[in-house]
Amino acid sequence: MVQKNFASPVTRSRLHEEIVTVIQKQIMSGQIKAGDKLPTERELSESFHVNRATVREALRKLENLDLLEIRHGDGLYAKNYLESGNFDLIKAAFTMDGGREVMMNILEARRYLVPQMAYLAAQRRTTKDLEDLKRVVDDPEMSMLEKDIKVHQVIARSTQNLLSTIGLNVFNQIFRDYGYLYFDSPKNIERSRKFHNEIYEAVKNQEAEPARKIMREVLVYAEKAVLASIKDKKL
Repeated sequence: MVQKNFASPVTRSRLHEEIVTVIQKQIMSGQIKAGDKLPTERELSESFHVNRATVREALRKLENLDLLEIRHGDGLYAKNYLESGNFDLIKAAFTMDGGREVMMNILEARRYLVPQMAYLAAQRRTTKDLEDLKRVVDDPEMSMLEKDIKVHQVIARSTQNLLSTIGLNVFNQIFRDYGYLYFDSPKNIERSRKFHNEIYEAVKNQEAEPARKIMREVLVYAEKAVLASIKDKKL
């Protein structure tokens, strides 16, 4: 059984979340490797100076994140999160290294995946899709962050591909929380307004390649802006 350093007692607020963070970091950093057996519930309770109910709550969360496998009658084992990890793990990973590396990964993935959605949307959009997109682009009451999210949602739906629509939700859930990093800048707000109008015209005219180019250009711009804003900053 692997023995790791869990000796530091946690503070009294949100105890189980702090235990989750400690063990999560050790698994995702490789300090605890896939297949390693962790200390028992009782031993973890003693190491963290908390009661066993708190440890059980933390272990359930780690199991839900697909970081741990609880083998009843055997023990606790670290899982290979690269094979089993889910969206909740991506969100939880923001607790590591201030979230910068995770944000870089998300921005990179978005830059490669979403332009293809724009390409397909321009080819496959329906009249209703176009009406929905126009309604969002022209809405004067909507915040620019919310408008940007909804523009992307309509584009994803316009691909007529369920996986694209649901997959985009992963990005949207992150950027709903961290979009301020981009939209705090008036310059970026204007850039997004220009993008919304351009992508609408490309989708309306069913110009697939220009739609892909417009989407890629704005995502490259946004990626640079966000990375500049989080330099030396914890998320």
